[in-house]
Amino acid sequence: MQAPREEVRETQVLVVGAGPAGLTAAIALARAGVRVLLVERREELSNLPRATGVSIRSMEIFRGWDLEERIRRSAPLVEWQGWSARTLAEAEDGESWPTGIPTLEQAAVISPTIPVCMAQDELEPILLDHLRSHPSAALRLGAEVFDLRTSESGVRARVRLAGGAVTEVRASYLVAADGANGPIRRMLGIRASVGTAEHARTALFRAPLWDVVGEIRHGIYSVTHPSPATILPAGGDRWLFGTFLDRPAQPADLDPERMLSEIRAGAGVPDLDARILRTGSFNFTGGMAERFRRGNAFLAGDAAHRVTPRGGTGMNMAIHSGFDLGWKLAWVLRGWADPALLDTYERERIPAVRHNVERSLDPEGSTRTTDSEVHVDLGGRIPHVWAADGAGETVSTLDLLGDGMTLFTGPDGRWADLPARPGAPPLAVRRLDEIAARGLGLQLGAGMLVRPDGRQTGSFAPPELSASAAQPGDRRGAKVSGPEQALVA
Repeated sequence: MQAPREEVRETQVLVVGAGPAGLTAAIALARAGVRVLLVERREELSNLPRATGVSIRSMEIFRGWDLEERIRRSAPLVEWQGWSARTLAEAEDGESWPTGIPTLEQAAVISPTIPVCMAQDELEPILLDHLRSHPSAALRLGAEVFDLRTSESGVRARVRLAGGAVTEVRASYLVAADGANGPIRRMLGIRASVGTAEHARTALFRAPLWDVVGEIRHGIYSVTHPSPATILPAGGDRWLFGTFLDRPAQPADLDPERMLSEIRAGAGVPDLDARILRTGSFNFTGGMAERFRRGNAFLAGDAAHRVTPRGGTGMNMAIHSGFDLGWKLAWVLRGWADPALLDTYERERIPAVRHNVERSLDPEGSTRTTDSEVHVDLGGRIPHVWAADGAGETVSTLDLLGDGMTLFTGPDGRWADLPARPGAPPLAVRRLDEIAARGLGLQLGAGMLVRPDGRQTGSFAPPELSASAAQPGDRRGAKVSGPEQALVA
């Protein structure tokens, strides 16, 4: 009896893994009209909080997708500074400590949005709903890649669906976002380094702790009674309680009654109405893959890099890598850029990843000043400057970015009529008022060319032309780097 013939499905990009990296990459691709298939071995998304902080840069990406209001509406307003006290009930006697994440006051200066306290299992469904709203995106839950072949022309993956049926997926590119223990990195033959710092245990529980801390609302609390512990909000009345161990956890360490007693002591409320949802242990592990790419296959998220909870950078790095990879693949597939653009993925992401991995393995890595860390999160994007939109409203320069190139000019508008080149990415020319132009660093008669991720990639400031002599569309003196040269060639 012959085996049933496998279905063959073709797409432009196959994304494996529906965590933050995979969802973000798939959305970035789908927004550009690229056909993307996202497969996830789980039949349902995780219901574990995992991470609890959405950074400023991550929120800027989601703001660009019109998701900011929905995310902020579901999240408590907190200061993302640590707060240390003997117990939560004695929070008024405590003090704050820097986490490297901007305060709300600092955020108002550098961004149109703020860092948000939202657990990963609350964020993922929002991203999944957004992905499903794009017609070029397809999703298969309960689908696992068990065989993979790559070539210069693309990738072929055999996928086992829920129920046992097998489908062969053919794609031009693959994004492996299937986690630290996923099989794709091993199938690609890419090794990863792993470093273990400490052992820890945690409990997920429900309790009315917002009533206990009152107006001292923070994204992370450190208590010292009866011994040092960390308590984090994880959505609504859910909280995480964690402590370090000097050895791997034993069953007695994870006893719910024992941990409930410690939670009540750390809260400073002996009769706290608390309910343990689950307990567990983990190692503080950090490391990164030796490379993030092999041919037409790319690693993103925990498949490429792992960090400990220190610094709260894990989920955000996954989001940033997914976004970076998504728009670059979209540009290549749309014919807007040479495939050489994809070489910048490793070159641009690895420095930030290495910094965060090393920080997370540092015993003092949780405590960092904002000015020493915020630039790592922002990733070199242009400054946030409020500008007049011509209708009596103000808009951030970051809100003026799109899925193509953006050319910022001053009010003189010398480059307002710059025509787009055939085959080049869409070009939006944004004329700023004089004060906003100065805030962006634009001189009279100059222009600034910016990518979708907010990085400046070129400038228009012809030295041989005075502002009065410059003509609309004149490209002499333009300085553009990378594949975006097609705009001014």
